[in-house]
Amino acid sequence: MLYLLSLLFDINRLCVVSLLAAFASAVAAIATPPNVIFILTDDQRFDSLSMTGHPITETPHIDRLAEEGVFFKNAFVTSPICGPSRANIFTSQWERKNQIGFTSVSKNYVSAEAFENSFLMQFKGAGYSTAFIGKHHTKIVDRSNTPLNESIDFAYYGEGHLGFYPAKKRKIFSNLKNQSQTEGLFEAFQAYLNPGIDYDYFYKKADASIKDQLQPRDPNKPFCAWINLNLPHQSSLGGMGTRPSDPEFYSKRYADRIDDFEIPAGYPNNLTLPKSVLTAKEQPKYYRFNEDTLRRTLLATSRAVYGIDQMVGDLRAMLKDLQLDENTIIVIFSDNGLLYGEHGLGGKTMLYEESVHVPLIVYSPFLSAEQRGVQRAELVVGQDIPATLLDMCGLPTPDTYQGVSMLPLIEGKSVDWRKDVFLENLFTDQGYPRQEGVRGERFKYIRYYSKEEDRLQYLPNGIEGEQPIYEELFDMDADPEEQHNLANNPEYASVLAVYRTRCLELDAELSQ
Repeated sequence: MLYLLSLLFDINRLCVVSLLAAFASAVAAIATPPNVIFILTDDQRFDSLSMTGHPITETPHIDRLAEEGVFFKNAFVTSPICGPSRANIFTSQWERKNQIGFTSVSKNYVSAEAFENSFLMQFKGAGYSTAFIGKHHTKIVDRSNTPLNESIDFAYYGEGHLGFYPAKKRKIFSNLKNQSQTEGLFEAFQAYLNPGIDYDYFYKKADASIKDQLQPRDPNKPFCAWINLNLPHQSSLGGMGTRPSDPEFYSKRYADRIDDFEIPAGYPNNLTLPKSVLTAKEQPKYYRFNEDTLRRTLLATSRAVYGIDQMVGDLRAMLKDLQLDENTIIVIFSDNGLLYGEHGLGGKTMLYEESVHVPLIVYSPFLSAEQRGVQRAELVVGQDIPATLLDMCGLPTPDTYQGVSMLPLIEGKSVDWRKDVFLENLFTDQGYPRQEGVRGERFKYIRYYSKEEDRLQYLPNGIEGEQPIYEELFDMDADPEEQHNLANNPEYASVLAVYRTRCLELDAELSQ
């Protein structure tokens, strides 16, 4: 009898200990703030991944991240060009509101208030170690980006295009062992995240001008890192695979499939816009292709996306080795897409899907099994990312944000969400027309303005009394490639009227 009582006591004690251990683990998980990694690629279209239908490019690591996280299949950039798009993420505002266009035209910088309200600085204020790595394409407060350099713990970046070999143009990258861009920037992230004897060289050989702004991660703090790639942007593809130190896939992968890369039917004689709006000859020469150069560009782009995918795989393996994988949120987004001959055009800034529709993946180790692998169809934008990251980590959202948290969507909740997205192009250089548009759940409306009076002017408020010179209306369900303009079709006159009005409403709303 005594033996049975002793046994029951031991069993109960073990249960209590087990329950206490589980409770302590749960409390620790809550008490430890999540880490955040935000990866922003450059000119990466929605259809660039295996999971979104690319017939050649392999992206197993990115696809797996989406399978273990949440994929937003209707994610958009609202200013489809590098600098403004990145400024929109810094400020969580539409360009119409922040008025930070391409610096050469707008002359405007991210303000001190906007920078203090940026998600990086909000995490910094909450006790996080912060890092900003890679491409930077908009000025912060002054020409030297002083607040970025002084406030972010690890500020390791180059302004403008980095090129495939960043150290070739900028001595600040000369301390990297890896010469190619994606691999080099990942090396910098490794040096930040896991400082020690293996990366002593990185800090010792750092250029004197940036030594003070390279503080490695404090292991006693959570971290927030923004990794900015300048790939697969066309300007950074030159030289790819020409050095012996380059990973072999940059020179050989998919070489036997170059003829399988599809070129839009009729290119380059498939221009869908009238000449008064834009002609192919008005575009920069590097966005004008023939069949051979277009296929080679598509091949190089595919290799660059594969390289990004390899980086994602390496990053996740590193997090696991460092035992950070169970507490780190990862988000992948692109600053805009790119036209590869669709509508007879190359480049971006246009409000067609190839430019504005991009992949967005939000991964969190805290998602339940039911929340993983979900594809959400709601219309989301880059400006939503800052509020989302802060919300996921239990931090408040500044009242200057126009973007909203996607956390309810990530958690699988049914919420009242936007039904349309305002799109704009205010870049008036390189022949591009000034544009506004509305992307709804089914229809898209685009209006174009005359280039005669706005060249190299920054006109977020337009010209008083100005009317568009051309309009487009597309049924995205029936015509996802936007080939059939319905603006002059009398059967769609009522739809056109609704979208004209909605464009004006959103313009006024987002300008405030």
